[in-house]
Amino acid sequence: MIDMLRARMATREGGRGALVTFLNPYSYRIARRHPSLFRRFDTIHYDGIVLAKLMMLAGVSVQRTSFDMTSLANSVLARAADEGRGVAFVGSEPGVPEQAAETLQAHFAGLPVVSVRHGFFDSDEQRAAHIAELVALAPAVVVVGMGVPLQERFLVDLVDAGWRGEGYTCGGFLHQTAKGGAQYYPAWMDRMNLRWLYRIYDEPKLIRRYTIDYSIFLALFAGDLAKYYWGKRSRV
Repeated sequence: MIDMLRARMATREGGRGALVTFLNPYSYRIARRHPSLFRRFDTIHYDGIVLAKLMMLAGVSVQRTSFDMTSLANSVLARAADEGRGVAFVGSEPGVPEQAAETLQAHFAGLPVVSVRHGFFDSDEQRAAHIAELVALAPAVVVVGMGVPLQERFLVDLVDAGWRGEGYTCGGFLHQTAKGGAQYYPAWMDRMNLRWLYRIYDEPKLIRRYTIDYSIFLALFAGDLAKYYWGKRSRV
């Protein structure tokens, strides 16, 4: 797992045909169960200050990067607006991505949103039909927020269907934008790296993720780190 993450360090924002996803302590556990899926991504960012700092133990020095307005979403969408590059949003519940897209278009003047759809499909056929629609529309940027690993699988299937563009997973970004506006996190909490605390306040159901699930992550990461260093020693 550590070797895969090192090979996909954040070396670029995106590019034609590039897929970008993000790991936090919660999604790290899921990625371990789907390594072949995550190897399809060109870049894996570290979403969360804890994981970014822990990766320093493996010799990876990177900053925390998320697809939200405190981080990568701002630059990706600003560039799309400036260059007139079509953007598609997929994810969250019915009505949510539409509200998020409206908010983002108000924030980024001229943002060309070419497709908006919620992330629930009644059948594989309906999902395949939307993928075919996106291939035909050919947006330059596709942002998908369905939760891990559904969002990663959607982007990989989109590329396999013939789409070429920049694909980003976004977790709860659409929900957060629809609910809290373009600036979801209070500025002072962002500066102090307390975004996780604000999310618990806003979504109390996440308390398990930040307690029990993160404790499990620490044990798994310690094991993966030990295997990584043992492998390095064996190769010497």
